[in-house]
Amino acid sequence: MIALTLPCDVDDKRAPPFVARLGGGEVRDDQAALMGADDALRYYQYQGRVFSLPADRRDDYAGDVVFVEPAARRAQRWIRAGSRHNTLLVTEQCDQLCRMCSQPPKKAHVDHFDYFLAACRLAPAAATIGFSGGEPTLHKEKLFGLLERMDDERPDLRFHVLTNAQHFEAADSRRLQRLQNVLWGVPFYAAEAPTHDRIVGKEGAFNRLEESFAILARAGAPVELRTVLLRSNAAEFAALADYVIDHLAFVDYWAVMQLEHIGFARNGWDDLFFDHSQNFAEIGAGLARALLHGVDVSLYN
Repeated sequence: MIALTLPCDVDDKRAPPFVARLGGGEVRDDQAALMGADDALRYYQYQGRVFSLPADRRDDYAGDVVFVEPAARRAQRWIRAGSRHNTLLVTEQCDQLCRMCSQPPKKAHVDHFDYFLAACRLAPAAATIGFSGGEPTLHKEKLFGLLERMDDERPDLRFHVLTNAQHFEAADSRRLQRLQNVLWGVPFYAAEAPTHDRIVGKEGAFNRLEESFAILARAGAPVELRTVLLRSNAAEFAALADYVIDHLAFVDYWAVMQLEHIGFARNGWDDLFFDHSQNFAEIGAGLARALLHGVDVSLYN
């Protein structure tokens, strides 16, 4: 397994957190220079600070963007240069309580937007960076501000924001229209409100989602639908496909995925997991209709 959080010793434990891109031996203002290494550690210097990370012969960290917390003696590999899948956790707050949530929400919020901005500036060319939660749009103004700054400063970057789409307003249309480098990943579980609302644990979520879909469509915003198969919605999958065909033809992708054994799903597995290998008829019928009507649908997990 790839280690994303590393033990890290900084020469000044009282120093504030900082973001750095890890480089080789060359000294540059925009990255941490590798000053030396032994069998156990690699030593870096960055803007007057010296810090160490564990040596790993399978992974040299070169080009990675890390968030270093001196007091906590750790570094988080926020953007790995060799990976196409880099996601930043915006917040653990959420206004839904999905039955299978992989990242159970918390009440507290730790604001890292300034650090996220620094990390994005240091990202490799043409990288795609994800923002997830919790619910990122609970902090919509800061999120939009960061995305707009990157649109100006790093137009080569692409972003994927996972959102329940409960907080888009008509007033956001101009900003959404501008952000064509952002793909909004929106979970959508059923063609009718009772099933969808029950899965996400929020009454009225389906109706509010329909309002947001209209806002996204009018703005021409790139959208990816995301549907997790569950016992509670698998039997309605063909109806969901018809809804997508009839009402959401503007979406760019539809990702249909199996349940992951993580978060809330662990304790509720027997009630939540739908074994598609035992009964694929409803899923197959929905997929066939979606593909026939030109929906770009893919299966995951």
